[in-house]
Amino acid sequence: MTSLCLGVLGAAVAFALYTYLGYPLLLMLLTVLRRKRPPVAPLAEWPMITIVLPVFNEEAVIRNTLENLLQLDYPADRRQILVLSDASTDRTDAIVSEYATRGVQLLRLPRRRGKTAAENAALALLRGELIVNTDASVYVERGALKPLIASLADPTVGVASGHGVSVAPSQEHANRADSWYIGYEMWVRDLETRVSGIVGAAGCFHAVRAPIQRHALPEALSRDFAAALLARERGLRAVSVREALCFIPRVPSLRREYRRKVRTITRGWHTLYFKRPLLNPFRYGAFSWILAVALATLVCLARSAPWALWGLGLAAFAGVCAALAWWWPEGRRFPRVLAVPAYIVIGNLAALHAFVRAVRGERVPLWEPTRREAVRPAEG
Repeated sequence: MTSLCLGVLGAAVAFALYTYLGYPLLLMLLTVLRRKRPPVAPLAEWPMITIVLPVFNEEAVIRNTLENLLQLDYPADRRQILVLSDASTDRTDAIVSEYATRGVQLLRLPRRRGKTAAENAALALLRGELIVNTDASVYVERGALKPLIASLADPTVGVASGHGVSVAPSQEHANRADSWYIGYEMWVRDLETRVSGIVGAAGCFHAVRAPIQRHALPEALSRDFAAALLARERGLRAVSVREALCFIPRVPSLRREYRRKVRTITRGWHTLYFKRPLLNPFRYGAFSWILAVALATLVCLARSAPWALWGLGLAAFAGVCAALAWWWPEGRRFPRVLAVPAYIVIGNLAALHAFVRAVRGERVPLWEPTRREAVRPAEG
């Protein structure tokens, strides 16, 4: 029994190490061995683009969001801005209507159906050769749009994803490790881009070729994830563009972050199932299963192997960190040493929770955008 537990624990640890260390190291090796792609001719002229902005009750931020999009460095006569209101009940639609003379269009759904349904309803209105998808809660750097579009000059690229940066007015809250995680994820995406391509685009800011965007999706799916899979079906890559900076306000509560992750990953599981021939087993929760297996084997070994108690102690410490972070008041200083273990535990629990929901056939409740505190990074 002890040998079996040791074997299972060793496999779990090996898989965990591969997920966070081995996979990036393998990508680094492949970037050295892989033949460099031939240079791509630059764009002769900037193509017509459509910027799609789905919203629901965003009166608090929509004006700043539209001002941000209008000041992006891109020819105004080559740009369409289309706001999709999921039957907003506040002043969002009225504020958007004020920008009609500046080229902003509003499409209002007669009743709430969710983000993907709104995107499906807008397909006939898209005028651009390339479609840029973004969110009301983020801030796009002024010079980010041109490098995003320029990356699609490569005929092998179907989706170009922006480079997310987690920012917050305060670094003291329990979700401070979000910055570390997003930085790690962007680093891995850069490596994936240099090898063959990324698995899913950043929902906050990504560009898609129009034929891919015009694919109507079931309303339970996530378009940013599906776009990369649809591109792959067409023999095209999805890439991450480091120069296309998009600043993402951090959710100040780890409890709210957990709920956001459950919603997002549940939609991701449904999207994976929709395109299951392209299933990647190392995304969306595989690591959470390994944590559960490793914990169970440590419990089995604790009686015969004293060193297993150290492992259980570390697991208990991480669990206590997560519990503290879960109930930590927003706006109060959270100890730095506890932030990373708390974030890892909460993130993997969210992935496991989302997997259970997806297996049971549960759908995500009607789209409710994540409410974030507006953050505008200092210029320069």
